[in-house]
Amino acid sequence: MEDSKNSKSAEDKNYPNTDYSEVDKLLHNTTEIDISSTPLASQVASELNKRSLLNKAEHPTPKNTRIMAITNQKGGVGKTTTVVNIAASLAKAGKNILVIDLDPQGNCSTALGINHESTVPSIYESLINSTPISDIIQPCPDINNLDVAPATINLSGSELELVSMVSRENRLKNAIENYMNYRHEQGLPRYDFILIDCPPSLGLLTINAFTAADEILIPIQAQYYALEGLSQLLNTINLVRTQLNENQKPPLMLITMYDARTNLSNDVVNDVNEHFPKQVLNAIIPQSVRLSEAPSHAQTIITYEPDSIGALAYKEAAYEIATWTYQKKI
Repeated sequence: MEDSKNSKSAEDKNYPNTDYSEVDKLLHNTTEIDISSTPLASQVASELNKRSLLNKAEHPTPKNTRIMAITNQKGGVGKTTTVVNIAASLAKAGKNILVIDLDPQGNCSTALGINHESTVPSIYESLINSTPISDIIQPCPDINNLDVAPATINLSGSELELVSMVSRENRLKNAIENYMNYRHEQGLPRYDFILIDCPPSLGLLTINAFTAADEILIPIQAQYYALEGLSQLLNTINLVRTQLNENQKPPLMLITMYDARTNLSNDVVNDVNEHFPKQVLNAIIPQSVRLSEAPSHAQTIITYEPDSIGALAYKEAAYEIATWTYQKKI
């Protein structure tokens, strides 16, 4: 492994060179730590302070429902992990959340403990058969205020079926609008956030997500080839903004899978901030064994290991999203 060489940018993000597994252990045994003794102890103290501030922080309720698509056509960048943990963090902060799983793999549904066998009514039925979303949503069993529109394997063939449909790019947008009107008519509380987990492609499912969303979040892996394909993704987003969704805001970006022990991760952070200085969240998601383990238990990191570094990072990202002001920063 490469020797650590922290850049100023990485230091500013408060993720110095450290062994995250050791930090996780220390966070559970802080009474024995002399916070001035070592850099690691100082880091633990910093994380404890951050956790305390985030636990007390007031997450503002948006005036209107914010619809955000989380996307990256490159697989394995932490996209679904980001969706479920941002959703869980916001729901734990008292916001009403709907997650729409638009990825045929259904990993988002799995991580949130939602049944998504092929016979279960899913977002496929809403897109293809115009089934109301109210007929397919399921509540997350572990987290209050969090509903899920699951994906099943049936969604894998939906792009071919969508090709011949009228207004094929607007199927998801129309389904969401109809469901929001239904909730209003039924006197149900509106959702504060609707998060859409996109498939790792730029096909019709992703175009539907871009057309329906007011905002877009792009997780960017802090590893080699991180920026490869990003220009194509941004071109597609701009094309949708121009022709289908002129009110959509410029995309936000979130660094994921960050390892401060390598120069490469620091270089990626610097490159992304240099090219998109006003669109990158300050929060950085570290590499974490706990983050990888949580989905196998049908949980998010917020419920599986709420005191871990990964959980803290996603809570920070969720708060930053909740308080983001586009007019001020872009």
